[in-house]
Amino acid sequence: MIDVILRPFREEDLPVLDRFATEPAVLGVHQWAGFADPRARRRRWAEDGFLGTRDTALAVVADDAVAGMASWEAADRGGPAGGCFEIGLTLLPEHRGRGTGLAAHRLLVAHLFAVTRAHRLEAFTDGENIAEQKTLERAGFHCEGVMRQVTWRNGSWRDEVIYALFRP
Repeated sequence: MIDVILRPFREEDLPVLDRFATEPAVLGVHQWAGFADPRARRRRWAEDGFLGTRDTALAVVADDAVAGMASWEAADRGGPAGGCFEIGLTLLPEHRGRGTGLAAHRLLVAHLFAVTRAHRLEAFTDGENIAEQKTLERAGFHCEGVMRQVTWRNGSWRDEVIYALFRP
């Protein structure tokens, strides 16, 4: 059994954050949108440690190693502030396919329902990212539909599938 926790990023985690901007394989074909400034994440970490009021990112730690990033941002859809969050999770390639993603999704959901007033959590994923779709369903999310050709990636327009989970 893999021991998975979520925690704030630390200074020693910054090289992992750099990988998200400089290594296409880290985000994979379903998320990679091109090279980005690796210093941008370092600047954000220096500003607020990724613990913002509208958006936050935490380190996903599996067996004492940073395995990825879990994030959320306000997505108030006409309701009260803090009532809806869009969540995201990405794992480094060496941590995929071992149950880490499912455990991290469950931890993120539990955290948000425990410490925020969120009523609705949303997750968007590439239409061809079947592994993430299955993980979201196993974490309790329900598919709400497909947004056709909404994201430009790898030289073409891509479908996104939206999933949602409501506070019990």
